Amino acid sequence: MDYIRFGQTGLKVSQLCLGTMSMGSSAWKGWVLEEDDSIPILRRALDLGINFFDMADWYSTGRNEEVVGRNLLRMSARERLVLATKVFYPMSDDPNDRGLSRKHIASAIDRSLARIGTDYVDLYVIHAFDAETPVEETMEALHDTVRAGKVRYLGASTMYAWQFAKMNHVAAMNGWTAFVNMQCQYNLLYREEEREMLPYCRHQGVAVTTFSPLARGFLARDSGTPRTAHDVYQEYYGDDIDREIARRVREVAARRGVSAAHVAMAWVAGSPNPNVPVVGAAKTAHLEVAVEALALRLDAADRAFLEAPYRPRDEINDQNPVRRPRALHPG
Repeated sequence: MDYIRFGQTGLKVSQLCLGTMSMGSSAWKGWVLEEDDSIPILRRALDLGINFFDMADWYSTGRNEEVVGRNLLRMSARERLVLATKVFYPMSDDPNDRGLSRKHIASAIDRSLARIGTDYVDLYVIHAFDAETPVEETMEALHDTVRAGKVRYLGASTMYAWQFAKMNHVAAMNGWTAFVNMQCQYNLLYREEEREMLPYCRHQGVAVTTFSPLARGFLARDSGTPRTAHDVYQEYYGDDIDREIARRVREVAARRGVSAAHVAMAWVAGSPNPNVPVVGAAKTAHLEVAVEALALRLDAADRAFLEAPYRPRDEINDQNPVRRPRALHPG
């Protein structure tokens, strides 16, 4: 495993980040692994050289942070880990227990640290844009978490490029801590961030982490395998163009003697838009495939063949509810 510079910071992270949404409590979502089944995956990730782990307070309503934090800190020294968690989504019925207000951020970071069992997180990510809270309030509150030593770096996820640029501009104008990371969805079936977000991040030196590199598992399935992606996320993918791209992934995989998952992951990891894929795993074999894919080089002809059927589609973010993205130009 190689370690790369995280944007323009001095932080070094593994080429892959382990996304841990699937670890915590099956009472939250039926596909989530309980603690005993999560431990082997966390251990294997460390064995493979992964030092970067992505959590969120919302995952399993806090149980995710407890399971992942407790076990990683048993297996590795804190200084060898790069731990990320997130804030935004509702944690209870309390109207102030959600969003990006100063009140919620101040309480959420303390609760996350207590659950993880650490004094600080390396990366604190806002899970989405909060249209109900002034940007100035959010950015100053986040800056205060850094000044207090509870957070090392700030990141953001799932928003429009203009919103991300506005938040960083407000931080710069006030001398507050800016975001050094954008986490966005990116795969062969969803490339809308290539329009504005990825060019902005390249220009600004912002590190990009990309989730759902296998399109919620759609690109890893055999043509006859039923869907196993989790609940509402199944609605993201599945039209004729998606199926054609998935067929091409399988064709390239057969030609290269690897699995479809290898090819789909290699396309993201080898993108001309530098990024750290956030990979999920329901078993250790999924991690091993992701690591193997780092060594798979797709040539220009392969990439062109895989990309050719794509068409622009609706952007997916918190302001655009979960649904199958429609083609903007179906012809």
